[in-house]
Amino acid sequence: MPETPSLEAGRPPKSVHPDLWLFAPSRESAGGSSWLLQTEAGTVLIDTPALTEANARFLREHTPAWQLLTGRHGHGRCRRWQEQFGWRVLVQEQEAYLLPGVERLEAFVEEAEPLAGVRLRWTPGTSPGACVVWAEAADVLFCGRLLVPVAPQTLAPLRTALTFHWPRQLHSLASLRGWLPHGAPQWLASGAGLGALRGEALAPRGREQLEGLDLDALTTVAPVARPD
Repeated sequence: MPETPSLEAGRPPKSVHPDLWLFAPSRESAGGSSWLLQTEAGTVLIDTPALTEANARFLREHTPAWQLLTGRHGHGRCRRWQEQFGWRVLVQEQEAYLLPGVERLEAFVEEAEPLAGVRLRWTPGTSPGACVVWAEAADVLFCGRLLVPVAPQTLAPLRTALTFHWPRQLHSLASLRGWLPHGAPQWLASGAGLGALRGEALAPRGREQLEGLDLDALTTVAPVARPD
């Protein structure tokens, strides 16, 4: 991708673990977070970082085989990136129509495994085609905006005026407990803004946090005036 003055400089992503990087928050995704993960089977970009020179340089050095989109809030400028790098893009089928003109676009229904040990599951609620990405080797669940930071080391579901379907979101969370391997995940990675984590990138005790959610009590929670 040639460098061009039309792109702002931006900040390069930061290393979270040896094979995991977090991109700076993107205005193009309502301040959301995107990630790059290297596995033995290949590299994946999860959601869409801001279109900046710093990110372009980094992605030239770590070009992913796939871009995985966890929901419409993380699409950003997906088409522009894909035009330049040509990677394959995977999205849940109900949101594929939101990406006209994206080449090498593929859709899945319930589950997908684009690379060995990297699995996607449809988890509607925040949006019709929301999904999560489970990275087995890293023991990380990339949960899009199904769970968002609410305090240091803590993620939780948050109902807002933009939530597509709150009962489905809670049902998706319940189903994850049976879908994920016993004791997993160790870590949770959100696709939302991470400010509430107070400088941290990942939330620990992922399985404990999932099991600790009182989904019955959450059914009557009213929307909060915070964008998701």
